Amino acid sequence: LGLPGALPVLNQKAIELASKAAFALNTKPQAFSKFDRKHYFYPDLPMGYQITQFEEPIVLGGHVDIVVDGKLKRVGITRAHLEADAGKSTHLAGADYSLVDLNRAGTPLLEIVSEPDMHTAAEARAYAHELYLLMKYADVSDVDLYHGNMRFDVNVSVSKDPNVLGTRSETKNLNSFKSVEKAVEYEVRRQIEVLESGGKIVQETRGWDDAKQKTFSQRTKEDAHDYRYFPDPDLPPV
Repeated sequence: LGLPGALPVLNQKAIELASKAAFALNTKPQAFSKFDRKHYFYPDLPMGYQITQFEEPIVLGGHVDIVVDGKLKRVGITRAHLEADAGKSTHLAGADYSLVDLNRAGTPLLEIVSEPDMHTAAEARAYAHELYLLMKYADVSDVDLYHGNMRFDVNVSVSKDPNVLGTRSETKNLNSFKSVEKAVEYEVRRQIEVLESGGKIVQETRGWDDAKQKTFSQRTKEDAHDYRYFPDPDLPPV
């Protein structure tokens, strides 16, 4: 919570679990990793910054193999980094206020980032499910989707040029394989409609409305330089 006088302490078990995850992702944990501060101001982040790993994450590379329509496909892993989880914001339908739950703020989170190798909603769903199984059987997490022990952030971009990625949207905190698939389908449709009507895609964070089966805008998304990353002075490297 960033209470005055309190300093963060690295969770040793999180390092062990992240190392297990590296092997499950067909790579090895990095011999050297360090922690950084990522600055942004949002109600779910009392400190005004998030402890994360920017330049030297604990996991680099790797891959996950998925099967879609009987065909094997390999999805590359960019990295996996440890960070302190933020709180949970709840936006009530019809209300002019939001609620913030800080119960999970500061707990260890391993964020796994994939390469842009998936090109259909079915592939995204298959990848999410395979990742779920890998983390479960490697005993990295109990991956309880209902309680948010595993969540998916889906980045989608469309482009007419197969060699150039379009501007992406990020739909946050999906908690089922079906919602991953449906959010990708919706975002692909939405972005194509915007572009074909002469509009521009805005890089933003979006939420998923399960009742309406559609995404909605939450806030514009910053680039890395906007976060003003610098090494966390309170935590030693690993």
